[in-house]
Amino acid sequence: MDEIIKIAVQARFPGILQSPLAQLAPASNGIRWLYQKRLSQERDRQRFALWKRTWRISAGHYGECYRAFHKQTDETSVLRKCSSDEGVPEMVLREIGMLKALGPHANILQLLDVFPSHCDGRRFWLCFESCQSDLKQYMRAQNYQLSAACIRSLTHQMLTGLAWCHAHSVLHRDLKPQHLLVDTRRGGLQSLKIGAFRSARVVDPTSGRTYTFPVVTRWYRAPELLLGETQYTSAIDVWSAGCIVAEMLSGHPLFPGHAEIDELFQIFRTLGTPTDATWPGVSALPAFNEDFPKWKRKPPRQAMPHPDRLNDAGVDLVVRCLSYAPSARPTAQQASEHPYFADLCPQTPLHDPYGGRDAPL
Repeated sequence: MDEIIKIAVQARFPGILQSPLAQLAPASNGIRWLYQKRLSQERDRQRFALWKRTWRISAGHYGECYRAFHKQTDETSVLRKCSSDEGVPEMVLREIGMLKALGPHANILQLLDVFPSHCDGRRFWLCFESCQSDLKQYMRAQNYQLSAACIRSLTHQMLTGLAWCHAHSVLHRDLKPQHLLVDTRRGGLQSLKIGAFRSARVVDPTSGRTYTFPVVTRWYRAPELLLGETQYTSAIDVWSAGCIVAEMLSGHPLFPGHAEIDELFQIFRTLGTPTDATWPGVSALPAFNEDFPKWKRKPPRQAMPHPDRLNDAGVDLVVRCLSYAPSARPTAQQASEHPYFADLCPQTPLHDPYGGRDAPL
């Protein structure tokens, strides 16, 4: 039997029997292992070769993204190249793990395939489902004038996807418009996908553990994080969601601070400077200062005008999501069941500013 395996391996992969592993491993098991490994690598390369890369969509710290087409099925996808002199970045491995743990969901960006470095030299590739644009691009394409139905639908989809994450004990930790993908061609309540899980992590709310600080892009960062809290909860994602809803209405970030202290003061100017009466325990947070300027809370409509595009129920949802005390914020599941969505039509089509095509670069 060993001789038959040797002949098959030598014919398929010339020279493999002379490798150090083949010499050191037990004859039968070692040769089978090498054969299976090389066969798996060849299958990976064949799968990768079926995707034809076209144009580059974006480039960032964690790799370049390309639009790609499957040569056999014409399916479109996004291929992200993750190259590093030190191997695959830890945050990319974390993103893969989180997406595998979350599984398929209508409002979570799906990871279609992973291509190891042997498919293309030293580069590691991730294959994601394709979307037309991110939410920031989508707002810009409509001159930051999203309709009331559009805001309601996108908000519900964001909260539904977030509730799925939290139900699996996953905190996103970097929710912002650029990390929400929109594809109006899918229709209904499947047109928004939460992506970019590089900063996500699984948490146990009962463990009392401390977590990484800081997290979340500054403009969408919850005040407890800005004040140094390290035992945070899923409420930090709910705060980010509230900021995003307000931004869909106005077209600009709700709290665009230039630094952490400016971010805090932007929040205080709108919501009032917190005290132990309005936020129990705030004075015990590491970065809280009793000498912070004292601002009074402004009416919500001052920060969120345009009642024709966000009604009073929508404003109430945002106000609840932006509660100072994390425990006072609704969970993502509770927020998705808010009366604001009482007359939500699941089949409401979103306006397509791209004419069925992908967003221009």
